[in-house]
Amino acid sequence: MVRYYIVVDGRVQGVGFRFHCQMNATSLNLTGWVRNMSNGMVEMEVQGTEQSLAKFVSLISKGNYFIRVTSISKKEIPLVDSEGKFKVR
Repeated sequence: MVRYYIVVDGRVQGVGFRFHCQMNATSLNLTGWVRNMSNGMVEMEVQGTEQSLAKFVSLISKGNYFIRVTSISKKEIPLVDSEGKFKVR
């Protein structure tokens, strides 16, 4: 298990990006949270297997017609054992 702190830049606010993240995280059995930042970016913490997290980052980076991801930064952080699901904040 690993946990990442991820910051995403691009057209990611007001376009359903957080819901997009939640749906993908839930389908991959990941836990954590996602929220908008005041600077127009989106931040999240996501936890799961290395393979599931790699798939998650790939899926969210593709976006869709409305979502345009221009950059993703991530760093590994300590695990949180008490989480049970992925939440939009």
